Amino acid sequence: MGTIIGNIVVALLALAGSVYGTYKANSKNQALIAYRLEQLEKKVDKHNSAVERTYELERKMDVLEEKMSVANHRIADLEDDHK
Repeated sequence: MGTIIGNIVVALLALAGSVYGTYKANSKNQALIAYRLEQLEKKVDKHNSAVERTYELERKMDVLEEKMSVANHRIADLEDDHK
């Protein structure tokens, strides 16, 4: 009878060790995943910021091109008037 109780105690201790080991490994993996996710979010934020700045620059470029086109037409009209 004592051997059976001893075996049960050993089995319970082994089970507790396995559960604890699994918990610790899972907790480390969760921490690593959270860290990697945070780093990825930072990269995405930088990328989105660059995209927004690019769109703003393209919009400003379109305005400048339109102004230049209007100025060129005015210059051409002035040159035609003096001929």
